[in-house]
Amino acid sequence: MTGFTTTNPTTGRTEKEFAGLDDNGVQDVLARSSAAYSSWRTLAAQERAAILERVADAYDERSRELGELIATEMGKPLQQAIGEAELAGSIYRWYAQHGPDLLRDEQLDPQGAQESLVQTEPIGPLVGVMPWNYPYYQVARFVAPNLMAGNTILLKHAEICAASSEVMAEILHTAGVPQDAHINLFASHDQIADMIADERIRGVSLTGSERAGSAVAANAGKHLKKSVLELGGSDPLIVLDDADLERVARIVATARLSNAGQACNSPKRVFVPRESVDAFVATVVEVFEGATVGDPLDESVDVGPLSSVGARDGVVEQVERAAQQGARIHTGGDALEKDGAFMRPAVLTGVTREMDAYSEEIFGPVAVIHAVDSVDEAVELANDVPYGLSGSVWGTDLERAQEVADRLDVGMAYVNEHGTTLPGLPFGGVKRSGFGRELGRWGMGEFVNVRLRRTAVE
Repeated sequence: MTGFTTTNPTTGRTEKEFAGLDDNGVQDVLARSSAAYSSWRTLAAQERAAILERVADAYDERSRELGELIATEMGKPLQQAIGEAELAGSIYRWYAQHGPDLLRDEQLDPQGAQESLVQTEPIGPLVGVMPWNYPYYQVARFVAPNLMAGNTILLKHAEICAASSEVMAEILHTAGVPQDAHINLFASHDQIADMIADERIRGVSLTGSERAGSAVAANAGKHLKKSVLELGGSDPLIVLDDADLERVARIVATARLSNAGQACNSPKRVFVPRESVDAFVATVVEVFEGATVGDPLDESVDVGPLSSVGARDGVVEQVERAAQQGARIHTGGDALEKDGAFMRPAVLTGVTREMDAYSEEIFGPVAVIHAVDSVDEAVELANDVPYGLSGSVWGTDLERAQEVADRLDVGMAYVNEHGTTLPGLPFGGVKRSGFGRELGRWGMGEFVNVRLRRTAVE
C-alpha cells in the first residue's frame, strides 16, 4: 500500500503523510465509479452545468487559500498560484456555460432518410493521472469537460499533491458532484495499470513524462482503451530581426522564471539573430540576476523552489553536464546553500547538437539561447527535436511572422505571445509531446461516443 507524502520544498520538511489505497480498495473504487456512471450520465446537461458553475465560484472565492496550499506543496510563488486557481475556475465556468450546447443533438442532411441525427454521449468511467507542476489547472482540463459530458472520474494526482487533490475533490462534492462520480485516489502505478486494464474503465488521460505516457499508452492500447497524453515539451521561440529585442528578451526571461521553469510549454530554446544575440543574452542575464529567489509565500519573491530537492539536483546536473560538454554558463546553474530545493536561474549559450542539452527537456529555470544566421536555420533547429508541444515567433511584420509560425512542427503556434492557455482554446502537442486535445470543444470530444441515429423513410 503506497502512501503519498507532502514535503514542503521551501524547507525540505515533511508536513503530512497520506495512506495509500490497498488492493481491495481498487475493486471498491472501480465498482463505485461504474455504479455512479449509471445515474450521473442521466442527469440533465443543464444540471451538470449548474454544478460546474458552483465549482467555478468556489475556485474564485477560495483562490488565495488554494494558492497558499500549492505554494507550500510544490513551491509555486503565491501570486502565480492564485492565478492558477482562478484559471482552473475559469475552465469549469467555460464548460458550465458552453457544455450543454456542445452536447446537443446535431441534425445532418438526411441523405435519403427521414432523419440522420448525431448524438453525443459519455463513454463511462475514466482514469486521470495528473502531474504536480500545475495542480489545479491540469486537473480542471481533464475533469471539467468529462464531468460535463457525463463520464465519471477516478483521479490519481502526483504523489506530492495529495493535499491539493483532497481539496479539489471536496470542492467538487460540495458543489454537488456525487461522491462516487469523482473519486480521489492515492494509488500506486501498478494499481493504476490494473484499473486501466479493467473492463469497466473506458479511457485514460495522462499529463506527465514521456516514460509514463509510453507505459500508459501501451497498457491502454493493449486493452483497446482511448487515451489522451500531454507529455514533455522543448518549446522553441524564434526572434525575428524586426522584433523589439529588449522587450522580447524581458518577456522570455520572465516566462522561463515562471513556476521556476517547470512548465511543459515554457519557451525552453530561444533563437536570436546572431548580430543581436549578445544584447539579448545580456538582458536575459540581467533579469535572471535581478530576480528574487526565496519563500513562495513571500509576495516579493519572483522564483520559488523547484518541486523537490531531487528535481532541483537533476536540473543542476543538466546545466553542469552542458558546461562540461562545451556550453557557456552566463549566470547561475548552482544549488543555493540553504534548506529546500532552490537553485540560481541559469542562462546557457553555445549548446550544439552533440550536447545532451540540445534535445532534452530542462524542467527548471534555465534559458538556452541560440544564435542563428537566418530564419531558415531557426526553423530547422526549432523542429530538430523529438517534441512538438508549442512554439512562438516574434516580430513586427505580422504576415511574415505568421508564415514562420506555420512552419513550426508543433500543436500550438503563437505569434507575439507564448504559451497562452484559455478555456476555449485547444491544448496539445505532436510528435513525442503526446496526442489528443484538451480544452474547448476539442476537450469535450475526446471521451464521448458520437452516435448516429438514422431513421429510414417507410
